[in-house]
Amino acid sequence: MATHLDLEEQEQLDQLKHFWNTYGTLITWVVLLAAGAFMAWNGWQYFQRTKAAQASALYDEVERSAQANDAARIERALGEMKNRFAGTVYAQQAGLLAAKTLNEQGKAEGSRAALEWVAQNAVDPGYQAIARLRLSAELLQQKSYDDALKQLASPVPKEFDALIADRKGDIYLAQGKRDEAKTEYQKAWTAFEPGNEYRRLVEIKLNAVGVDPKTLTSAAAAPAKNP
Repeated sequence: MATHLDLEEQEQLDQLKHFWNTYGTLITWVVLLAAGAFMAWNGWQYFQRTKAAQASALYDEVERSAQANDAARIERALGEMKNRFAGTVYAQQAGLLAAKTLNEQGKAEGSRAALEWVAQNAVDPGYQAIARLRLSAELLQQKSYDDALKQLASPVPKEFDALIADRKGDIYLAQGKRDEAKTEYQKAWTAFEPGNEYRRLVEIKLNAVGVDPKTLTSAAAAPAKNP
């Protein structure tokens, strides 16, 4: 009996040796690759956390500079942010904050530069849309109407459609193009939800160009009565 077991164990051992000789190297490489991938993932996560912490600290510097109305510090901090952490949300927020502060200080060129950077480089489409809206407003103030409209030509998330239309209406009205302004204000009014505070402002603009919002409501309800 013992001899039979010894022979069976020997056969299993031989099979194991054969299996290892055949697949041992492959198994080793698979284990090493898996371990390497795990270590790389952990390293990447650590790098991202460190990068986010550094970007956050630099954003705080932009914020402190804005509170102190120190334009030079703002531009230095924003420049460093763009060079080191351009792909982070903090950089996008820093660009918008810097632009707001610089514009309030009458530094239009610096404000436009910050907004243009966010509009072109932000990874979040929402921040891009905000930057384009604000940039178009500054260009409108400077009567750079064509450039303002160009900023609003790029695709934006749907939730910004009403604001884009409203701003286009403002630009066309400033150009004396009442029909185009009327069309855009109508788009904006329709896109805003009933009860939205901004919609009431658009109603005032519609009245100014000779449109009664009640007629838009009637027109929207007509298909429902006559499908």
